[in-house]
Amino acid sequence: MARSRRRGDRRVSAGRHPRLARNRRSSRCAVREGAGVVGGLDPSAFDGDADGHLDVVFGVAERHGVKIDIHLHEPGRQGIEQLRRIAARTASAGMQGKVVVSHAYALGDVDRDEAARIADLLAVAGVAIMTNAPANRAFPPITLLRAAGVRVFAGNDNIRDAWWPYGDADMLGRAMMIGYRSSFFTDADLAIALDMATTEAAAALELEKYGMAPGNDATFVIVDAENAAAAVAAPPAHRRLVQRGVIAAPSSSRLDSILLSVDHDQGSRS
Repeated sequence: MARSRRRGDRRVSAGRHPRLARNRRSSRCAVREGAGVVGGLDPSAFDGDADGHLDVVFGVAERHGVKIDIHLHEPGRQGIEQLRRIAARTASAGMQGKVVVSHAYALGDVDRDEAARIADLLAVAGVAIMTNAPANRAFPPITLLRAAGVRVFAGNDNIRDAWWPYGDADMLGRAMMIGYRSSFFTDADLAIALDMATTEAAAALELEKYGMAPGNDATFVIVDAENAAAAVAAPPAHRRLVQRGVIAAPSSSRLDSILLSVDHDQGSRS
């Protein structure tokens, strides 16, 4: 069993042990302890039994009324087959809007006609796709999926851990990376990248009172940029947080602390 704690959410992955029976027991235990999402990992490649793997993930989710997040790295036709299975399971279980496939690299491996056919299945089933615009491989075609009606949103993977030293949880920076890798050049294209990191992500997480609208929480980030497109193309370092209507005090950087200390030392000697 593996759990990651997030604010207001606890998650468990069912695909961390070779024996599916143990996966099921671990997942059920975690859900009883409060996990709100059941996860899967490469159904065919990890356990060697795609149907058995999905039986565990969907079985636990249906029984306990929790959401699903399956991390799918399987490439090409193998990954496409997993997406077909996941879409069919989602539709059969009536879990539209409750299932996310993260990464889904296979959608970027196949030709656009094949990707379009799978996009239609995902849209009908209500399966969302998360991408972090990985650096070294193909990833889902964002505009094609959105045109088909699939919810596509952004996320950060591996926050400066042993796998990936570049993860910093900066969603504006992630929007920039998505725009860069997707060849988003116009303001309208860059707005898509921003939506993926904000409103689309919030909708996938089912966050309440999110966004700039009357009655919502007045929590947002102010950035120094000409407009939204400029903020995505060149994420400003200078930002201020407004938390429930209160402007948060800016945090000092380590550089500020060092320079202040040096200035103090020099002043003491003079």
